[in-house]
Amino acid sequence: MHVAQINFLPAPRSLGLEALLERWPSLADIAELVATAGVRVTVLQAAAHAEHLTRAGVDYRLVDMRGTRTAKGRGRRFADALDGSGVDVLHAHSLAYVDDAFAVAGNLAPGLPVVFQDHADRPPRWWRRPRHRRRFAAAAGVAFTSLDLARPFVATGMFGPATRLLAIPESSSRFMPGDRARARAATGLHGEPCVLWVGRLNRGKDPLTVLDGIALAAERMPGLRLWCAFGEEPMLAEVRARIDADARLAGRVHLLGRVDHAQVEMLMRSADLFVSGSRAEGSGYAAMEAIACGLTPVLTDIPAFRALTGNGRIGRLWPCGDASALADALVGAAADRPSPQRARAHFDETLSFQAVGRLWAEAYARVLDDRRGGVP
Repeated sequence: MHVAQINFLPAPRSLGLEALLERWPSLADIAELVATAGVRVTVLQAAAHAEHLTRAGVDYRLVDMRGTRTAKGRGRRFADALDGSGVDVLHAHSLAYVDDAFAVAGNLAPGLPVVFQDHADRPPRWWRRPRHRRRFAAAAGVAFTSLDLARPFVATGMFGPATRLLAIPESSSRFMPGDRARARAATGLHGEPCVLWVGRLNRGKDPLTVLDGIALAAERMPGLRLWCAFGEEPMLAEVRARIDADARLAGRVHLLGRVDHAQVEMLMRSADLFVSGSRAEGSGYAAMEAIACGLTPVLTDIPAFRALTGNGRIGRLWPCGDASALADALVGAAADRPSPQRARAHFDETLSFQAVGRLWAEAYARVLDDRRGGVP
C-alpha cells in the first residue's frame, strides 16, 4: 500500500528539508510511525523550492508552490510530484485544506480515497460551511485523537452519515525513560514530589489555576516543587506576580523559561509528576512525551487527555479551572503513582510508533475496502 501524506501549510522559506524536519518533528514522526506498519509513505510539503530526501524508508519532497494562486493550481502541482507513483490513499494534514486535498486527488485518479487528520482544527466560518459539507461528504475518513473532538464538526453538519470517523492519536514521541538520579544530577531538579510543567504561559494553558492548585497541594506536601519550562509567555508578568504574592509558592516554583527539546526529555526523566492546566488540546504533545518518559500525568479532564490516558487509566484527571480538584489530584498521584515502567507500558501499548502505526494501517485498509465495496 502506498500512502501520500500532504502538508499544505507552507514551510518557512529559509529552511531546507533536514532543517524543516527538525523544526516540525511531527511531519516526520507521523510518516515514520505509519512506515513501521509496512506502509510505503511519501510526504509532500508545500514550500518555496523543490527538494527531495529519503530517510527511514520515507520519501520526503518539498514541492515548489511559487506561482500557484488557487487550490486547483496547487493540486496540480502536488499531483505532478506524485505522477506515476501509484498512490492508494491520500492523507491530508488539517481539515482546513479540503479544496486543496480534493484538487490533488482529482488530478491523480477518480475515486482516490482522501483521509483528513485533525490538528486542533475548528469548523469553518458559517459562509464556508456549505462548500466544506460537500467536500467532507466525499472524504473517506477523518481522524481525531478523540472522537469527542469531532463533536463541533458534527454539530455544524460538516460530516455526512457515511463519513468514517477515526480515533487515532495525533502523533507519537521518540522520548524514552532514563535514570532519574542521573537526570536530576544533570538538570538540578528536585522535590518530593518533583512536578514538571511544559507549555506556553497563556490563557488556554491556564497557569494561574495550576499555581493555585500547587499552593493548596503544598499545604499537604511541603516538599513539593514545581518546575516550569515554556516558550511563549504572554502571562509571564501575571505568573511572577502570583508567585511573589503567595508564600506557599515563593521559592517553590521555578521558572526555567525556554529550553531545547532534547533538554525537555531530561527534565521529564527528572520529575515525578507532569501537570497541565490546558482547557483544550488537539492532542497534547508535551503530555504524550511525559508518558513516554514514564512520568505520571496529572491532566485536565478534556477529550485529548482522556484519550492519551485511557480515560484516566494512567495518572489523574481533574476538571478545568478547579484548583482544589487539582490539589487533590496531585496529592493522590504522589501517594499512589504508577511506576515509570507501568507508565511507559501504557505508552508502548497505546501511543508508541508501532501502536499508532498499526491504527493508521488499519484505517487505510478500511477506507480502501469501503471504496472497493467491502463491508465497513
